[in-house]
Amino acid sequence: MQLLENTLGELLEKWARETPDQEFIVYPDRNLRFTYASFDKRVNQLAKGLMAIGVKQGDKVGIWATNVPDWSTFMYAAAKIGAILVTVNTSYKLSELEFLIRNADLHTLCIIDGYRDSDYVNMVFELVPELKTSVRGELSSEKFPMLKNVVFIGPQKHKGMYSTHELILLGSYLPDDELDKARKKISCHDVVNMQYTSGTTGFPKGVMLSHHNIVNCGQSTGDCMHYTRNDRLLVCVPLFHCFGCVLAMCAVITHGCTMVFVEEFDPLLVLASVQKEKCTALYGVPTMFIAELNHPMFDMFDLSSLRTGIMAGSLCPIETMNQVMNRMNCRDLIIVYGLTESSPGMTATRITDSPEIRATTVGTNYPGVEVKVVDPETGEECPPDVQGEICCRGYNVMKGYYNNPEATAKTIDKDGWLHSGDLAVKTHEGFYRITGRIKDMIIRGGENIYPREIENYLYQMPQVEMVEVAGIPDEKYGEIVGAFIKLKAGQSLTQEEVQEFCRGRISRIKIPRHVLFVEDFPKTASGKIQKYKLREMGAEFVKNLCS
Repeated sequence: MQLLENTLGELLEKWARETPDQEFIVYPDRNLRFTYASFDKRVNQLAKGLMAIGVKQGDKVGIWATNVPDWSTFMYAAAKIGAILVTVNTSYKLSELEFLIRNADLHTLCIIDGYRDSDYVNMVFELVPELKTSVRGELSSEKFPMLKNVVFIGPQKHKGMYSTHELILLGSYLPDDELDKARKKISCHDVVNMQYTSGTTGFPKGVMLSHHNIVNCGQSTGDCMHYTRNDRLLVCVPLFHCFGCVLAMCAVITHGCTMVFVEEFDPLLVLASVQKEKCTALYGVPTMFIAELNHPMFDMFDLSSLRTGIMAGSLCPIETMNQVMNRMNCRDLIIVYGLTESSPGMTATRITDSPEIRATTVGTNYPGVEVKVVDPETGEECPPDVQGEICCRGYNVMKGYYNNPEATAKTIDKDGWLHSGDLAVKTHEGFYRITGRIKDMIIRGGENIYPREIENYLYQMPQVEMVEVAGIPDEKYGEIVGAFIKLKAGQSLTQEEVQEFCRGRISRIKIPRHVLFVEDFPKTASGKIQKYKLREMGAEFVKNLCS
């Protein structure tokens, strides 16, 4: 595989020169369309605007927003000046946002008004009260000394915040040669993107990804689906996640095709957009495809333009795979497996694989990436059909965790192998099958949830002596969060009180759906808690509830 040595900005400029009138970004619900040339022009203005408010090479620019049109503009504008875009999960609550702003050393935070039950503007005012009395550009926060700017993504004005319109106006006053000087200092091996992912410690870690990481992962992803400039991808997965900003954005920018967006997932809007824009590709986690297939108006839409796409996040039932391929015409649908630390692609099925292979395995190694299964105890490579930890090495391996060399060294060994923490087997035919998780991660509808993070939060409740969080099987989401709590002597708690303690402070998806109060925990002979037995207890509890 021939690796690309381009930065994100260079790829955008290449297509703006070669195919200036080709559509790059489309929002069909409002008929908003950017060609490569018009988008590049807007990016340059915003990039100069960021420079005008003091953003420099290496500075961290956080973006807390749904898939609004200027999400992409901020991504490329930051990339062109050598800044690092830090993506913020749209479901974050106060404590999670506070941790990220401090841990990432954010210089500038860009936000929308809010999402679902979260008011982002008021949450930021609560964390940074100085904003209300600060002149824009002169923020001095006691809690966050590195934070210098807050930007509202939109035309509205809020105290102490810049608006997107003002940034673009400021950018128009800055000479183009200032941007040219900044661009010339950037290497494709510089960090361009930081995404936060939790670990077994329960504290989120900033995964540093370079242009080289995500551009080449994008190229490989598009190659697996045989992308050409004629492809039009419907993007309904969030851009804050690698699924959106790499498997979608970077696959498109490396192949010069088109992205059609919906701001947040809605099955009806997805179906209508595919028909209206004659999309050829569609992404989603299995629950998204199931929602589309089961929508009562499904048969009203013409999906004959669809050809390919990606299903990721969790294994797909073979019947769902067959329906997506036949009823939705995605005959070239592929499965991608990986993690944020691998940019994220590690393995993928190919369009030539059978539906059964695509439904029961995660395919073979990404082009240009080495993959192996090793014994977690000895580090020796496992023979076929023997379970071990799946690892990879290649251009896709992250630069490391931000300001966390110890955690980086635990994840990437001295020979450059990235250890996933996931258990897998390699079949005799060479396909990989994920069989479990060393880290007891919960995957709820494609979203990774880390038990230790929730446990650390619940330990703040004075009544709790001990708590363990585990996934409970669920038909709709695959897994949901269960909390198993041992109370201190003489204390009492209810499920509703635990849930209320979490509400508004941690993401809704992390709030335990079920709380079980236990006298003790199942343990091994050495005293290690057996989480699989907690999962079994949770499944039995839910079964009894439903009977």
